[in-house]
Amino acid sequence: MADSIFFKYKSDIEPADGSILVSEPHLPDINFDRTVVLLCRHNNQEGSFGFVLNKQSNVLLEDVLKDAKGIKIPVFIGGPVEQNTLHFIHNDDTLTDSQFVAKDLYWGGDFGLLLSWLREGLLHEDNVKIFLGYSGWSPGQLQDEIEQNSWMVFNPEDHEFVFKIASQEMWQRVLQERGGRYKMYAKYPVDPRLN
Repeated sequence: MADSIFFKYKSDIEPADGSILVSEPHLPDINFDRTVVLLCRHNNQEGSFGFVLNKQSNVLLEDVLKDAKGIKIPVFIGGPVEQNTLHFIHNDDTLTDSQFVAKDLYWGGDFGLLLSWLREGLLHEDNVKIFLGYSGWSPGQLQDEIEQNSWMVFNPEDHEFVFKIASQEMWQRVLQERGGRYKMYAKYPVDPRLN
């Protein structure tokens, strides 16, 4: 009961393209347990989609795609929707067919060209994240979840952390860097009974 009171923070930030969703410490959905999600598109009438940034799988891109032989980029679980599809984000505005998400952050583009650039060293693997599946919300669903305190919404000034912070540290680090009560949330134990 105390937990439910402690996490009533009522996010006053409206989600938008490029927003970061940080799950509350005990979100009951296993797909989003202590996750950081990048929203690539948000529209109350059409729905929202994005990618979980901090659920690294145990496979590399070359393991899931024959055309990517020799490219040893880790693959992340982007969410529970269509986990048989590959997606990617990056920070290169010159990649053909990329979709702008936020400053220095793009979604998708010419995948063949991406593979070529990675092989030739024209794009460093630290500036790309590959995902299996994605996270999606129907119209109004995300807003409902935010009102139920499932998500804290942040609009970062830059998205460098997307590529720089290790996945196992990201949930805690994003909260710690927000300071205040969010810093306390970051220290909340996975199982408070063991405290």
